Amino acid sequence: MDEVETALSRVRGRVASRDGTPIAYERYGDGPPLVLVSGAPGTAATERPLGLLLARRFSVVAYDRRGLGGSGDTGPYAVEREIEDLAAVVAEAGAGGAPHEGVALHGTGTGGVLALAAVAAGLPVGHLSVYEPPYSVETVPEGLLAGVHARVLVVDGGASPAGTRRAARALTAALPRARHRTLTGQTHEVAPHVLAPVLEEFLSEDRETVEAA
Repeated sequence: MDEVETALSRVRGRVASRDGTPIAYERYGDGPPLVLVSGAPGTAATERPLGLLLARRFSVVAYDRRGLGGSGDTGPYAVEREIEDLAAVVAEAGAGGAPHEGVALHGTGTGGVLALAAVAAGLPVGHLSVYEPPYSVETVPEGLLAGVHARVLVVDGGASPAGTRRAARALTAALPRARHRTLTGQTHEVAPHVLAPVLEEFLSEDRETVEAA
């Protein structure tokens, strides 16, 4: 059952992954559902500053990745288990009992890698944004990414290392439906107040296009 914290406008709860592992999440805001997938250290608290800004337009769900924070752990790491965890959270965010294309994803760092892998594996979301997933130009998985058919926004920081920015452009080129954006002056530790309006613009533009079609 959800636990409501009115002082922070948060709803906290847990959802069971496919193997029964409890995955803790928090939700805030009202609007189209948006799931935030954290990089290190992989908890909902990491994404809270960005999530609270996005909650002006979206129903934001952030979660503790497997084995971290309030989420359980059932053994050795496997990306397949993390994909199942994310699928369970997306289903909860959509409130329809199953993942569907009305849910958007945003992943930061390794959270972006996980989000891309999940969508490539068939997680049906409509829109996906990622901030500096830790690929290099040589390690961008072009074959895997060819299966990502969602609209994708790839974002990097203008003050990040040149290799990071080259990898972001290579990632954009490997995705069937992607655009690229560089945030002037930002590093891997992107400022939430700089990133939030960029994500809002991307998600709102694409949603308006779908609704007008």
